[in-house]
Amino acid sequence: MDFIWIAVLVLGAIGLIAAVVLYAASKKFAVYEDPRIAQVSEVLPGANCGGCGFPGCSGMADALVKGADAGSLDGLSCPVGGAEVMGKVADLLGMAIANSEPMVAVVRCNGTCENRSKIVEYAGLRTCAAIHACGAGETACGFGCLGGGDCETACQFGAICVNSETGIPEVDDDKCTSCGACVKACPRGVIELRKKGPKGRRVLVSCVNKDKGPVAMKACAVSCIGCGKCEKECNFGAITVENNLAYIDFEKCRLCRKCVTVCPKHAICDVNFPTPAPTPKPKEPVALKAEIPKAEVPKPVEKPVEKPVEKPEPPKPKKPSRGAFLDTESSISIK
Repeated sequence: MDFIWIAVLVLGAIGLIAAVVLYAASKKFAVYEDPRIAQVSEVLPGANCGGCGFPGCSGMADALVKGADAGSLDGLSCPVGGAEVMGKVADLLGMAIANSEPMVAVVRCNGTCENRSKIVEYAGLRTCAAIHACGAGETACGFGCLGGGDCETACQFGAICVNSETGIPEVDDDKCTSCGACVKACPRGVIELRKKGPKGRRVLVSCVNKDKGPVAMKACAVSCIGCGKCEKECNFGAITVENNLAYIDFEKCRLCRKCVTVCPKHAICDVNFPTPAPTPKPKEPVALKAEIPKAEVPKPVEKPVEKPVEKPEPPKPKKPSRGAFLDTESSISIK
C-alpha cells in the first residue's frame, strides 16, 4: 500500500514540476499575435486559394494588418471576396481602400476542333501537364490550349469547364473570382486575368501562337499571323505586335472594336457585345421611266344616223257617193 502512495506522490510531483516549466517556457518564448489578425481572418472568405499571393487567408490577414500599421493597403486585395470584403476589412482596420475593377479569367485560344485539326492521337495520362511534357500535343500548334482540363480541376468555384464539343475551356463570369488558380495550372500560359470590363465587355486576341504567319495558318484557321493591321488601326496605342503575335493592353483599350473588323484571320474577339443588326441591302436605284406621250387616238367620226325615208301611203280610194252613182246611171241611159 505504501508503494502505491509513493508512486502517486512521485508522479504528481513530476507533473507539477513539468507544468511549472512549461508555463515558464510559454511566457518566456511567447510570440505576440495582434488580435486584429484573428478579426480580419473571420471577415475573409476562408477559401485559402492563394489568389491574393499569400499562402492562405491567415497570411493575407497578417499582411493586411501590417499594411494598416504602415499606413497603406495598396496592392492588397482578396479576389474571392472582392470589393465588399475589402470594404469590411478597411472599416475594421480604420483604413480607406480604393475600389479596384473586377477581374476575370480569360482563355486566349480559339483553336476549336473545327479550327485546328488533329494530326496525331495521344494515348496517355489525360492532363495538360502530361501532354505538354510529351510535345506539341495532338495538333500542329505548340502554343494553344491542350484541353486536358487542368484548369477545371484547379478551380474551386466551378467557374471553368472544358466544352466537350470544342475542346476549349469556357469561363463563367458570374462564378469566376479571379483567384488565379487556373492561370497557375495552365502549362502553356493560355489563361490570363483581365479586367472584366463595363457590362462584361472586352476585346482580346484569342491566340498565343508565336510562329510566323504561314506556319501559324497551317496549324490553325484563326491564328494570329502578326500582320500588324490591328496595331495600325488602333488610335490609342493599346495593341502591340511582338514575336509574330498581337496583344491588346486592357488598360489602354477603349473597346472601339476597329481592330476586330480589320483582322483578316478573325483572331480578335469581342466578348459580350450586342449582336449588330443586319445592315439592309441598298436598294437599287429605280430608273425613272420617261413618259412617252400617248398618241392621240382619233375619235371615231360619228356617222349621221340615216332616218328611214317614210314612203307616202297610197291614197285611199274614195267611196263614191250616192249622188255620183245616180249621175253615172243617168249618163249611161242617155247614151
